[in-house]
Amino acid sequence: MTVDKPSFHSSASDTDTVKPQEQKSWVPTLLIGIAIAYLALVQYIPAINVFFQAFSKGVGPFLSNLTRADFLNAVWLTFLLAAISLPLNTVFGLCAAWAIARHKFPGRAIILSIIDLPFSISPVVAGLMIVLLYGRQGWFGPWLQANDIRIIFAFPGMLLATAFVSMPFVAREVIPVLEEFGKDQEEAARTLGAKDWQIFLRVTLPSIRWGLLYGLILTNARAMGEFGAVSVVSGNIADQTQTLPLFVEDAYKQYETEAAFSAAVLLALLAVVTLVLKEILERKTRIKDVE
Repeated sequence: MTVDKPSFHSSASDTDTVKPQEQKSWVPTLLIGIAIAYLALVQYIPAINVFFQAFSKGVGPFLSNLTRADFLNAVWLTFLLAAISLPLNTVFGLCAAWAIARHKFPGRAIILSIIDLPFSISPVVAGLMIVLLYGRQGWFGPWLQANDIRIIFAFPGMLLATAFVSMPFVAREVIPVLEEFGKDQEEAARTLGAKDWQIFLRVTLPSIRWGLLYGLILTNARAMGEFGAVSVVSGNIADQTQTLPLFVEDAYKQYETEAAFSAAVLLALLAVVTLVLKEILERKTRIKDVE
C-alpha cells in the first residue's frame, strides 16, 4: 500500500502567481491619484479660485458687479448671439446630417471635412478669415462700404464668427444616430403615403431627439463661451461689441478684479448647467440603448 505524498508544487506555483498580482494592485490606485492630481491642478483649483476671488469682499460687491450697465450689455449680447446662431446651426446641422447619412454622392468626404473645419483651426484664425473677407481691405470690403453695410466691428461679424465656431456640433451628433437608425421605417412610412415633412416629424425626429438635444447643448455652450474669433471681429468695444468672455478679459486688464471674476462665475455656472444637461441626456441615451 502506497501513500501519496502531498505535492507542494501547485501551491508554490499559486503563490508565485498571486504575488505579482498583489504587487500590481497599487497601479490602478497610482493612476487614479495622478488623474485626480492633474484635474485638481488644471480644473478644480482654478475653478475654486474664481469663486473665491468673486466673493472675497462679500456677496454685496458681487451682486453690485452683476448690475453694471456694461456687464448687463455683455450678457445680453452673449445671449443674443447664442439665440440666433443656435437655430441657424440646428437647421444647417439637420440638413447636412440628412444629406450625408441618407445619400452617397461624390464629394461626401470633402463636405465632412469642411463641417469639421472649426475643430481643426484656431478660432483666432477663423476670425482673421472673416476680417479678410468682409473687412475694408477684404474681398467684399469695397462693395460693403459702397452700400454702407458694416460687418467687421459690428454685430453681423460677431454672429458670423459665433456661427462658424459652433457649426459642427449638431451635424456631428445627428449623423451617427441617423446611420444607426437606418431607412427602413422611413421607407415604410413613405410606402403608406406619408409626405416628407410627416416622415421627418413623426418618424425621423423622434429617433434622433437625444442626439439632436446633445448637439444643441454643445452648440449653445460653445456659442456663449467663444472668445478668440469674436475678439478678432468685434473690436471689443464696451457697451457695443463686448460679449461676456470679452468683458472678463477687459475688466481684468483694467484691474477690476472683482468684476472680472463675478462675470467668470456666471460663465462657470452656465458651464455647470451644460454639464448637468449633458449628463442627463447621456443617461437617457444609455437607458434607451438598454431597452
